[in-house]
Amino acid sequence: MIKLCDDNFDEVVEKSAELCVIDLYADWCAPCRALSRILDILEEENPDVKFCKINIDEERRLAELFHVESIPLVAFVKNGTYLDFSCGLVPKSTIEKLINEYK
Repeated sequence: MIKLCDDNFDEVVEKSAELCVIDLYADWCAPCRALSRILDILEEENPDVKFCKINIDEERRLAELFHVESIPLVAFVKNGTYLDFSCGLVPKSTIEKLINEYK
């Protein structure tokens, strides 16, 4: 999973033609850690999708860019366009459905 920061966000996400699944999380968040394990499995199953992470405590500007009000938050971006999001600890099938919809 690619760790996003101000320095690489444009290159990795904004200019990407691939679907980017972005996990917005905090280290202290238990549901975030649980969701991270689900995303790791989905990353293995979807090699044509770019999986990324943003630590909202370290990357405040990026968190503001996604208007984060609650975590975990998973954002779906393709060709620099914000497509959708999933908020909270959701089942693997929920994220899988969104991935398949936007690939």
